[in-house]
Amino acid sequence: MKNQDSILIFGSSGQIGKSLIRKFTRNNYRVIAVTRSIHRKGYQIKTQSNYGYLELEEISSFTSENISKLMKRSSICINLIGILYEKKINHFNLIHSDLPFLLSREAFKNSLKQFIHISALGIESAKDSKYAMSKINGEEKVRQNFPNSVILKPSIVYSIDDNFTTNFMRLLSILPVMPLYYSGKTKFTPIHVSDFTNIIFEIIQRKITNETIECIGPEVFTFKEIIVKILKSIKKKRLLLPLPLFLAKINAKLFQLMPKPLLTIDQLRLLKYDNIVSKKYKTNFEMKLAANKKFEDEINLYSFNWTSGGQFSKKKINKEQ
Repeated sequence: MKNQDSILIFGSSGQIGKSLIRKFTRNNYRVIAVTRSIHRKGYQIKTQSNYGYLELEEISSFTSENISKLMKRSSICINLIGILYEKKINHFNLIHSDLPFLLSREAFKNSLKQFIHISALGIESAKDSKYAMSKINGEEKVRQNFPNSVILKPSIVYSIDDNFTTNFMRLLSILPVMPLYYSGKTKFTPIHVSDFTNIIFEIIQRKITNETIECIGPEVFTFKEIIVKILKSIKKKRLLLPLPLFLAKINAKLFQLMPKPLLTIDQLRLLKYDNIVSKKYKTNFEMKLAANKKFEDEINLYSFNWTSGGQFSKKKINKEQ
């Protein structure tokens, strides 16, 4: 039986998923969190929830039948599933295009009130990036299947649980030199995960439908400025070295051989394009969906993990709202 208060979340074990579970369950929403491995991810997901408001569902294969069974118990579906690099051939299309097609189709068939799909900011011009093109194809398929869907296009989403600021904090704490790709001039508008979570919560509260929204924080930084702020936060000084493109490509080819690549050729292509508003869509600010957290203030709350004094260099970490 469909529970009118149930929110179905695909991709619940990432930083956004965990933050959403905390937000929704604290506000008396029931959440069905989908994971591919309850044994590996289940305990971590459970710790995010108020008791009695969370159901964990393991899904071994994303078939129409399996998805439909979950949709029948929900009124709202949020798709957070995404990857930053391909583990196998055509993996971007499988995750960013084919899966959103399937989820949005089943959501429409089961008459869900809202379908919220998370895409990415700054991808429209990146025709040479497989990541970007797969995301754009996914948006188109979602819109075709579920015309009243909400597509959110966030810039970099950061927090203590991210794979962006924490990776750079780790690298900058040990590397004497930091390469700057495209001279570090690429622009970003990072948004804190709690701000992004509040945006999604308000979209559901206000029953917003049929919108594509670019989600940004209150500040614009170049890649170099972000690195400088991270260095300041972890109290380190490093040589920032602009790399010629041919050396950057060699660098990326080596990095992408790692089990968890620090950089891939496709990501290097994507770095050519600014990660800022395109002015083709409304922003969260235009929708009166605030995002006020300042980048430097927030990373200072957890950067002490990578300073010389560790946890003793900071009095206390504030828990995420």
